[in-house]
Amino acid sequence: MISLFISGSIKFWGKKASQKRQSFDHEQKFASSGWDVRASYLVSWNIGAHSGSYSASYAAQTLCSSAFLISLETNTLPTMAALGNRGTVTEAAGFNADQDAQKLKEAMKGVGTDEDAIIKVLAHRTIAQRQRIKEAYKQMVGKDLAEDLSSELSGNFRSVVLGLLMLAPMYDAYELRYAMKGAGTEEACLIDILVSRSNAEIKTINAFYKKEYGKTLEDDVCGDTSGMFQRILVSLLTAGRDEGDKVDQAQAVKDAKEIYEAGEARWGTDEVKFLTVLCVRNRSHLLRVFEEYQKISGRDIEDSIKREMSGCLEDAFLAIVKCIRNKQAFFAERLYKSMKGLGTTDSVLIRIMVSRAEIDLLDIKAQFLKMYGKTLYSFIKGDTSGDYRKILLELCGGDQ
Repeated sequence: MISLFISGSIKFWGKKASQKRQSFDHEQKFASSGWDVRASYLVSWNIGAHSGSYSASYAAQTLCSSAFLISLETNTLPTMAALGNRGTVTEAAGFNADQDAQKLKEAMKGVGTDEDAIIKVLAHRTIAQRQRIKEAYKQMVGKDLAEDLSSELSGNFRSVVLGLLMLAPMYDAYELRYAMKGAGTEEACLIDILVSRSNAEIKTINAFYKKEYGKTLEDDVCGDTSGMFQRILVSLLTAGRDEGDKVDQAQAVKDAKEIYEAGEARWGTDEVKFLTVLCVRNRSHLLRVFEEYQKISGRDIEDSIKREMSGCLEDAFLAIVKCIRNKQAFFAERLYKSMKGLGTTDSVLIRIMVSRAEIDLLDIKAQFLKMYGKTLYSFIKGDTSGDYRKILLELCGGDQ
């Protein structure tokens, strides 16, 4: 174990989001008028453990007292590392924050903007490295990098760039906030994030959300959703899922039977039984439950959910089952559906590409190819354009 002292200064101006988000709203600033905070925190890093290093990386990008944490005072490897080890974005060799800050400054100098230079830097640095670039830029020009980029860029390209500058838990909380702000709710965002994050990640998101917005994420979810869909989200927000790997065979059979009796075996559906099992049990146990359910009902659990439910409730339960079975396949399907047919659901495409780029995008790409016979790269290339396409393709990491 190594203990690292991490401290930093971060500021970000944000946007208002919508279901078909096209660009940042210049007048809508993140956290009302933006924020600029500084603090320190001691974190233990377990080098070499895949899940441990991811948890530590995410935890390092979290809330302590009134500040976000990121290392800006040490050159040791862990503070620079990517969130996971299956991402397309990895640490840039020979990284120099001052040089990158200078490149970005020159890219925005004079008339016009050198978008290619911006892509070359930001799409090939880890989140931790981007924080150092932000600090170096502020020291160099006395202005905030995100604010300058926001004024220079536009549309979906700007959404991607500014998303890349956020810390992981900050981005998740931010996306959730603006999925519920204003008229309508982007239910897909609530599902995508809350279903796929670990207990530790959800706790981190909850902590930031409360500190930044002055109310709990649960309060906002309850104010913006209703019925059983709301109850699923509230259950997930408690971050109480069993994350062990113990399988109780007798309980698995009982769970499968209760789900069957709550759905296929009766008139109407008792959704609470589904919630109790799907939102609480650990992954290994649920995989056994799904097997037992197939034996009892003669149907796959996903088919039964589609038959018994509809709308957001169906989407939420299906997402839970799919994430339990294969999280990367779940994201591959979400990406495919965001680009299939006429038009593109850019909010989904951007959110997944930004949030998974240094975690597991390599595996998501592999699943995409396996499931659809075409590469994710080719889909993005055919469905987007301009600088928006360029930066997504760089994040995608090649046509494999």
